[in-house]
Amino acid sequence: MFKIQRAENGDVVLSGRLDASQADAATAVFSTVTESCTVDFTDLEYISSMGLGVLLATQKRLNEKGHGLRLVNLSPHLSDLFRLAGFNLLFDIE
Repeated sequence: MFKIQRAENGDVVLSGRLDASQADAATAVFSTVTESCTVDFTDLEYISSMGLGVLLATQKRLNEKGHGLRLVNLSPHLSDLFRLAGFNLLFDIE
């Protein structure tokens, strides 16, 4: 099960599994992000290539306006995935 929500402070909080079946829900929330934003991965177990594409499209759109996504609390597995995909060069990952 996948859940995405905006916290009161504007952060995006992800949990569960972000795969192709959930890409539309993720796109809908990320489309509301118009300035730099933190994305909390604490409870995200899995992300597919479709989910990575949603993050990449959001990052590209924000970068055009001088903003970006900051990704926090990635599990070791997801950190490795982002590094292997070269996303550590595109995102601020903590």
